[in-house]
Amino acid sequence: MSSVKRLVYAVIHFLREQSQMDTFTPDEQESLEVAIQCLETVFKINLEDTHLAPPQHLIEMFTNSFHKNDMLPLSDSLPEDVEKADQLKDEGNNHMKEENYGAAVDCYTRAIELDPNNAVYYCNRAAAQSKLSNYSEAIKDCERAIAIDPKYSKAYGRMGLALTSVNKYEEAITSYQKALDLDPENDSYKSNLKIAEQKLRDMSSPTGTGLSFDMASLINNPAFISMAASLMQNPQVQQLMSGMMSNAIGGPAAGVGGLSDLSSLIHAGQQFAQQIQQQNPELIEQLRNHVRSRSFSGSTEEHS
Repeated sequence: MSSVKRLVYAVIHFLREQSQMDTFTPDEQESLEVAIQCLETVFKINLEDTHLAPPQHLIEMFTNSFHKNDMLPLSDSLPEDVEKADQLKDEGNNHMKEENYGAAVDCYTRAIELDPNNAVYYCNRAAAQSKLSNYSEAIKDCERAIAIDPKYSKAYGRMGLALTSVNKYEEAITSYQKALDLDPENDSYKSNLKIAEQKLRDMSSPTGTGLSFDMASLINNPAFISMAASLMQNPQVQQLMSGMMSNAIGGPAAGVGGLSDLSSLIHAGQQFAQQIQQQNPELIEQLRNHVRSRSFSGSTEEHS
């Protein structure tokens, strides 16, 4: 029963940490508290029973167990292979500086083949994969690096970037928090954690639209200019714009029911955005990815 209680204690500790995150709604936090109380009641334990605390965090235990057999091809590398692998890592780092990300992936992969137990090679390859928008591969490489070295803060940070890029904000927040636990003074982790938390709040907001690109990115995009020109040929859009112009100069907003207040203007803008979304969803996704890539700091980070 002792091992079971230790496991439940780890689960309660994890849930307690989650319940204190400001990214959850009050109802969700209350649900977590109920789950904690139920576990404490059934197993007759609480967080004051510190003698039950395991040596590792629950996430670390899960990661180590999950990847122990499936993801870590343990082997004894020859000294000459280790030396060659380190040279390949340096070549990959140079390719990263030159923005030759595909070549960098190739170098790191060859280094891993020679020395598969070096967490740095997986972590560096994750950075290159993210630059190529191969985020799922980047996440896998970060997980491999963490399985080798659970104290490798950079792997948690880079996994946070990749998770944020695929809109997995809750998991990204957990990764950044772990990175900060290991490296509390890292400004990049702090700023990226705030970005992920804000994106999660925006996504949860009933007024959130998900179209969080700035106007400069929009009007400078050739595809948008072409789309706008096409939309302006639409009679409904022409009528809408005519009404907006009439309202701007104090005249009647003929044919559109009057755009005399801010809510009507916002509604008109929403209609315009919806037509863009319907006619060219690829453009919207392109702009999202463009702004998302500009939102994350750490793009000039050094590699190990």
